[in-house]
Amino acid sequence: MPHISFDYSANLEELTDVGAFAEALRVAALETGVFPEAGLRVRGFRADHWAVADGHSDNAFIDISIRLRRGRPQAAKEAATAHVFEAAKRYLAPVIARHPVALTLEMREIDPALSPKLNTIRDHMKERG
Repeated sequence: MPHISFDYSANLEELTDVGAFAEALRVAALETGVFPEAGLRVRGFRADHWAVADGHSDNAFIDISIRLRRGRPQAAKEAATAHVFEAAKRYLAPVIARHPVALTLEMREIDPALSPKLNTIRDHMKERG
């Protein structure tokens, strides 16, 4: 049930395809082998109001958050964090080369006792073949 969400400054929409960025994160997450496909969700949230560093309007940010249930070895989580972060840097490389960008990522675990779930996506994936 990994959730990848990212907040981003609205000025990034002029510089890159944010939907394609979300897809790049989804693919990178699957490549790790740590995240189950049927439970994976990636979504982006545009920040219309932001202030970064010296407040210059060219400054941009993307803050990526990965939430997942407990149970994975620390080494696997660290490798997955690094892989997804590298994919984000690779996708954003043309923007980073020309514009001031702050890119961050944090992975954190969810306590399963405090996070009930219902997911019928697996059932439908099986039907689709």
